[in-house]
Amino acid sequence: MKLRRLSTRSRGFGAKLAALTRYEAAQDAGVQRTVRAIIAGVRARGDRALLEYARRLDRVKARSVRELEIGRDKLDAALKSLPAEADALRQAGDRIRKFHQRQLQQSWEYFDEDGNRLGQRVAPLERVGIYVPGGKAAYPSTVLMNAIPAKVAGVREIVMASPNPNPLVLAAAALAGVDRVIAIGGAQAVAALAYGTKSIPRVDKIVGPGNVYVAEAKRQVFGEVGIDMLAGPSEILVVSDGRTPADWVAMDLFSQAEHDELAQAILVSPDAAHLDAVERCIRSLLDRLPRRKVIEASLSARGALIHTRDLDEACEIANRVAPEHLELSVEDAERWLPKLRHAGAIFLGRWSSEAIGDYCAGPNHVLPTGGTARFSSPLGVYDFQKRSSVIGVSPAGARRLGRLAATLARGEGLTAHARSAELRLGED
Repeated sequence: MKLRRLSTRSRGFGAKLAALTRYEAAQDAGVQRTVRAIIAGVRARGDRALLEYARRLDRVKARSVRELEIGRDKLDAALKSLPAEADALRQAGDRIRKFHQRQLQQSWEYFDEDGNRLGQRVAPLERVGIYVPGGKAAYPSTVLMNAIPAKVAGVREIVMASPNPNPLVLAAAALAGVDRVIAIGGAQAVAALAYGTKSIPRVDKIVGPGNVYVAEAKRQVFGEVGIDMLAGPSEILVVSDGRTPADWVAMDLFSQAEHDELAQAILVSPDAAHLDAVERCIRSLLDRLPRRKVIEASLSARGALIHTRDLDEACEIANRVAPEHLELSVEDAERWLPKLRHAGAIFLGRWSSEAIGDYCAGPNHVLPTGGTARFSSPLGVYDFQKRSSVIGVSPAGARRLGRLAATLARGEGLTAHARSAELRLGED
């Protein structure tokens, strides 16, 4: 494995960093056409098309879509069959719930000097779809991170789609309060959730990760339903002052690289000897890991060890990358935190491994990727709430504001707007 080494002192560093961190969501014409055809099929033929795709792509043998629904009894049975894992899921779920309860937004209003009532009404979405992958690995943590904030928000019904969900995923669904679980996957599952079929209700929003077909399907149905984000491969950037044990850093880089071959793991440090030590640990520890080939492919394609002049420059590089996960593995992390402007999640100090954030710290692990942390936020309760403006105009307000509105409306050439306001002035 050839591990990339970069230095901010070298000519063309900026271009090399941009090329390394650039990731464009799948725009493969073949993927787009395939997904478009699947969505059209599900929209036109509903359950029949959904069942055909499930048989062909998920290799299920069900005779109807309803046979693919997993009842509450099976969820509870999965929970009872995994006592140790269920206890860990329960503890993690409690922490996730407590964190997200602090995000809950409330309705508010006030009255101005003319007695006009102005405010915002906050209400939960009615029905949400959660997609949970079932391909390369099982993701019970994804169930908790997507379903619990929705429940905290007050969502009435959560419908989970997951191809071939294992008992651990089912146990997590039971603990998180998922209302319905349907064993379907891929673009066909997204289409069914977006448009509804005889057996699957249409949802208001679809959240959760998936492969390129799932991501493309979410992109194509956006507008018909809401989506959380168009997520790319997982990322970690570690800023280290050189004092964190090299094997800790190496394993933290592995923790994201093992997700898939396109994941990105970057170490940034002003200590060249530390970079050397971490590289040695990477090479010595890699063979001990079951997902060695995936990690090696990820590090070879998109990984890097970057030497900087100082920690100030390291933090600035972190801001340029705007990573999904940012570990600030330094002494006195609080001192450096104000310098970091763009990241999905920031892990403070040497003891804060990204893995703890993935599973049980409490904050959500559904985070912006591909540099979108510049303008996007982690999944939260606010993603499952919507806001309506409330406007109650008093007679006095109709007179004062009506004249103002009429003046502005006539300036825009919208006479009916102006007359609508003027009719309430009590004047001819």
